[in-house]
Amino acid sequence: MHEFDPGYGREPYASLVRSHPGTETYPTTGFRTEWGPIFHRGRLDGSARVLVIGQDPAAHEAVTRRILVGTAGRRFQGFLAKLGITSSYVMINTYLYSVYGQQAGNAHAHDDAIAAYRNAWLDALTNDNPIEAVIALGGLADTAFRTWRTTPAGAAYSGAYRHILHPTYPDSAASTGADRAQAMAKMLTDWNSGLDALHGAIPTPDQPVPLVHYGTDLLPADLGTIPEADLPPGLPAWMRSDEPWASRQGATAADKRATIVVQIPADQRPF
Repeated sequence: MHEFDPGYGREPYASLVRSHPGTETYPTTGFRTEWGPIFHRGRLDGSARVLVIGQDPAAHEAVTRRILVGTAGRRFQGFLAKLGITSSYVMINTYLYSVYGQQAGNAHAHDDAIAAYRNAWLDALTNDNPIEAVIALGGLADTAFRTWRTTPAGAAYSGAYRHILHPTYPDSAASTGADRAQAMAKMLTDWNSGLDALHGAIPTPDQPVPLVHYGTDLLPADLGTIPEADLPPGLPAWMRSDEPWASRQGATAADKRATIVVQIPADQRPF
């Protein structure tokens, strides 16, 4: 038997999907709107207890049509497991479309129209689910949560909240010249503080687990596999593997923006 995400047929999510914003709200100069909106990952059946706010969809997400399934998703899936959360979560992003350059993400962090649609999702999720904790991944997600908190529904939220460094922080830090090992250790120290704050703040985890901290580097056992039930039906298992399989490629910026190369990992091929 294969589990799968049934999609957006249930209200209020069906109406939210039908009314999603386009280029009138997300300018093409700052967002890859041509790849379409990518809405969520996780439970939409009223069972979610942890709500996660990410940043924006990347190449893997554009193919699977669900968020946080690449490197960031696998790392954070392991974080959730350390809280005893294996299925009762739901995730949305700060931005519905992939950001075209980090500057664009920061430039649109306070756009009212972007926030209005995102807040509608946050309203729906906190009204439809017994959310016990909200976790924001990165600074943009923290801004998104705090913007929602200024609304009536956001002000009424009484559960736990924690902002942690984004799962790809070590990689982005290294790309600007920082020592990757030091950046990884910094992220995991921050994540350990997040575990300390959240472990006892979720009264009903999927499976109670002892609090186990990270070391100074991620181990293979620290990575989670994206559950089959989180993705649309029919996607192959290698799209949930711990290996990268999608990347943006092109000789020019325009070609790279328009091209995602998908390649089955070598150890997942039947030949």
